[in-house]
Amino acid sequence: MRLFLLVTLLLPLLTAAQTAAQPHVYPFAVARDRMLWHDNVDKEQRKLLNTSGTVQLTRDESINLQIEDALIRRLDQFQEKLELDSVLTGNDKKKYLKALELMLRGFNQSWNKKDHSASQAPAVFNAFLTAMKLDQERKSIEPVIIANEYGVGKIIVDCFLYPTPNPGIEPSRIHLLEKYLALHPNEILPVLSRNPDLRSADSLIALAAHDNPRKLYDYAAGSNRLASRIRNHNDNLVKTVARMANNRSGQLYFPFLDNILKGNLTFEQIDKVKENDFEYYRLLVKTRVDYARRLLPPMKDTAWEMSALTDMLARKAKDNFIREINGLHAVEDENVRFRKLDGFTPQELYYLIVLGEDEIYTSSYLGVYKRIFQRMPNPSSGDTLLMSVNADYFRKFIKMAAGYNTLNDFLGRMSKENATTLMKAFIIGLERTKGLEDAVDVADSYSSIMDKNPELAAQVLQEVEWNYKRNVDDNNQRGKVIYNLLKTLFESTDSTRKIDLSATLGIPPVYTVDYKALCDDSGRVIQQVFFYGDEDKDGQLSYANFMGMFRGRSDWKIAENPHWVTITSTKGKPVVIFANKPLYGPDDPDARAQAKLNEYLYEQQLKPTVVIHRGHSYHLKYTLNQLATSARIVVLGSCGGYNNLNDVLTISEDAHIISSKQVGTKTVNEPILQAINTTLVNGRNVDWIGMWRELGERFQNEAAAKEKFDDYIPPYKNLGAIFIKAYRRAMETGQ
Repeated sequence: MRLFLLVTLLLPLLTAAQTAAQPHVYPFAVARDRMLWHDNVDKEQRKLLNTSGTVQLTRDESINLQIEDALIRRLDQFQEKLELDSVLTGNDKKKYLKALELMLRGFNQSWNKKDHSASQAPAVFNAFLTAMKLDQERKSIEPVIIANEYGVGKIIVDCFLYPTPNPGIEPSRIHLLEKYLALHPNEILPVLSRNPDLRSADSLIALAAHDNPRKLYDYAAGSNRLASRIRNHNDNLVKTVARMANNRSGQLYFPFLDNILKGNLTFEQIDKVKENDFEYYRLLVKTRVDYARRLLPPMKDTAWEMSALTDMLARKAKDNFIREINGLHAVEDENVRFRKLDGFTPQELYYLIVLGEDEIYTSSYLGVYKRIFQRMPNPSSGDTLLMSVNADYFRKFIKMAAGYNTLNDFLGRMSKENATTLMKAFIIGLERTKGLEDAVDVADSYSSIMDKNPELAAQVLQEVEWNYKRNVDDNNQRGKVIYNLLKTLFESTDSTRKIDLSATLGIPPVYTVDYKALCDDSGRVIQQVFFYGDEDKDGQLSYANFMGMFRGRSDWKIAENPHWVTITSTKGKPVVIFANKPLYGPDDPDARAQAKLNEYLYEQQLKPTVVIHRGHSYHLKYTLNQLATSARIVVLGSCGGYNNLNDVLTISEDAHIISSKQVGTKTVNEPILQAINTTLVNGRNVDWIGMWRELGERFQNEAAAKEKFDDYIPPYKNLGAIFIKAYRRAMETGQ
């Protein structure tokens, strides 16, 4: 009885073990020495099947059925035909069974990867059969690779390498490379730089040029074989870009590429103005206005390298004009300060404003704004200004007008009906914009509108709500996210609603920074301050003022070396401040000082959580390039434009950003930094609302200081930065 029970219990296990040990049973006779080869094919087939024995690789049942028909049913039939073939030798049968295995393995490994798809299964199998027939006849498989997509050809080539490669393998690889580059034109030039004599190099160069003229420009300027082929190309776009790249003034021609190609502008016409700052800027503006016109219906035509034109226009606006009028901010005579803008048209002044956002001072903005309407044929027709630039950057202009308190004046220069239409246009269609800048401009503008024109703010909120409902009806996920965030942000500025943005938007705290989040493992708060040496001594003066907050104070001690200063609290909680010296001279000694300090911080594993930029706005890019990912409080000074906010939050997604519409000033910077340091030394959480209220009270009786302080934007009012954080979180979570 016991033996019977034991046998009964073990019988299923014994049967399973015997089954597992036995080879697969085929419905046709298989030679013993080829059984393993067939089994390897079957193993790859089984990877296509789920536990119920069907193909379920995709959500599309029709595609699953196509895969099953090609790579299971038809392939099984082919296995039988191959095994029973009386013409093929045993070695040939093994060779093609191995090729079948490689074909299946290639499909299994790539069907869900770039340049491949599950729906290619029938094409892969058909291509295999055609290639095998050619291989049997000792012919090249090259025609098969030419006739099929890259993803199919890539799998097939790898099937016919063993034991000896098919004669078409090498030319097929060239075809595959060409097919791959056609799919990815951005990789053409790097590949051609290594293979300049590829047989299709000329057609690929033309493809690369039409995909990215800027990249072609960089490669055309070289002295290698590829650069020579580019220069001798017969494509008009390639020839034009090559001519620019090999001219010392190439960078000045490039922004006008589209008009040159269309015959609307010549190199000689650019030569006449390129050495004159005023005339060259004027040509840039004229071209930008023309390109903006072409973007509008019915043309909807995007000019070649419009971004290069915009970049050059912004650069020339800042380098040649904005920085000069900024630098003369202490000059009382406006005729002296703004003399360089004499002769500018309203449109040329308009672009100084919208493209100089991250550098223009408040007083500079106000002076330029005033001159726009002084030079308008009809100063009371504000909408005419926007029409004259084809509404280019109109959201930026409105956002800046709101921020600098000129929006009421601007809207008052048009009929009430047109003002209402303009503000509707300001809000509508944000879901169709390519990036986030327009939406951030709308977000940034609201606080200023709310402060100066509550009636207009109510209209803006109403338009946001209408657009949100519109996107809900259209089931536009991006639009729903954008307008819901704007609605929440705008409603939060109403103190009676008591909206907790952190809880509502699912982002880290907006109104406070936890003290512990600023401390390292040793309980220290590490700060890093970036200073820049300037010919005008502004950086050195800023450094001297900064050090004046600590020198001779018993609660701080200072240690110096040739490159940086270390300031350490001696009372309360440990706070350590590292600041590079603003060295000035040849070879950027302040950059070396910053590099030395960064190296020291890295070696000592010191991670700054408070980072302060103390330099002109054009220095900010260097600070951002070195910004620590550990930063939680970032003081930008006078650099609060969208691009800067976006860059900071890309590096440190939870950063609290203090920015200003005005040049940083000792009378405001130092009280803010002192308030932050006092809070940290006392080991308290940073409460922005309370801190800003106390600072406001401090400046209440100092009119000049209060005016500058009002230009500083605390983190909890930095709606643009909050919008970027919340948008990224919402799109990542799908909420």
